[in-house]
Amino acid sequence: MRNLPDGYRAVVIGASGGIGAAMVERLTNDPRCASVEALHRRSSVPVDFDDEDGIAAAAESLRAGGHLHLIINAAGLLHAPDFMPEKKLGDLNAAQMMETFRVNTFGPALVLRHFSPLLDSGRSTMAFLSAKVGSIGDNRLGGWYSYRASKAALNMIVRTAAIELARTKPGAIVVAMHPGTVDTELSRPFRGAQIGRPPSVAAGEMLDVLGSLDAKDSGSFVSYDGARLPW
Repeated sequence: MRNLPDGYRAVVIGASGGIGAAMVERLTNDPRCASVEALHRRSSVPVDFDDEDGIAAAAESLRAGGHLHLIINAAGLLHAPDFMPEKKLGDLNAAQMMETFRVNTFGPALVLRHFSPLLDSGRSTMAFLSAKVGSIGDNRLGGWYSYRASKAALNMIVRTAAIELARTKPGAIVVAMHPGTVDTELSRPFRGAQIGRPPSVAAGEMLDVLGSLDAKDSGSFVSYDGARLPW
């Protein structure tokens, strides 16, 4: 993370997942990183997207340590034990849509609300794992209604927050990031184990891209390989 100061402080939300855990490991091994907080629903300071007060309390618990320089939200939902991505309009149902938006959109929006005040106004980065299938301009195959729509909504929230934060924290970078196909529980039912990269590789690629950004990139939708993706 060469765009952050020596001794930078990092937080990874969704650290119990494959990508989140790999991010924590990479940052822990970075000698320039002073501390890494690994947060998830069962961490000592829990972050549960069903509990806004808990999200606020988690952010407040970190305030005493000073400003944060890197916040990554790696939590996401594509499928669950009782549902898979929709293939057609006839598969749409309110329960699946609500659960998908809760994890992919509503939770990250609350993270933005409660954690962004902790960002260092000089040099800092806040990244939200999105997905290329959330690009409206790139949608050529259809299907996956809830997942696509929840990530498109996340992208809009990230873009809007970046505009607002530029007024008060001009050195902060807020981006949506496409991780590509990674061999994790999220992608494994869709040939993730066959075509995906290991989480450790994906984490390194994404951190390298995040480390190359500057303030003018805030509000962007970026890929793990550095490409800018269409909205």
